[in-house]
Amino acid sequence: MTPALEALAGEFADAADAAAFVRIVFRLSLAALLGGLLGYQRERQGKAAGVRTHMLVALGAALFILVPERAGTPVVDLTRVLQGVAVGIGFLGAGAIVKHDAERSIQGLTTAAGIWLTAATGLACGAGRAGTAIVSASLAFVILALVPHIGRVTDK
Repeated sequence: MTPALEALAGEFADAADAAAFVRIVFRLSLAALLGGLLGYQRERQGKAAGVRTHMLVALGAALFILVPERAGTPVVDLTRVLQGVAVGIGFLGAGAIVKHDAERSIQGLTTAAGIWLTAATGLACGAGRAGTAIVSASLAFVILALVPHIGRVTDK
């Protein structure tokens, strides 16, 4: 093998065999899919942060945990990655919150919380916790889709 091909092969060291490649594709695809599910629900409700935003947040969060995990980063250091993503996503979500002084109302809290949860779901996917990610995204979808209707029924 030529030095150029060896160098190129080294760039794919994190996916050295078929099993590793499938694992990477599955984790990132699941993150994007679950993020898209949550984003679809928000977009259906006419919210600004929709399918693409949620997919990118979940995919990015998965990537942030998957890359250091695949590089062999110790678990104790991965917890620092988790902390960083949680804080960083908080800033993204804060940008969705708007306070209206004249009306004494706040908009965007649910969107911000949804983005934060979408990132957590992406982290779960990236860490190889597919079951936890699917359950959390399913619960979030139910909360976003059904809980507003429950409140309307009890107000009548």
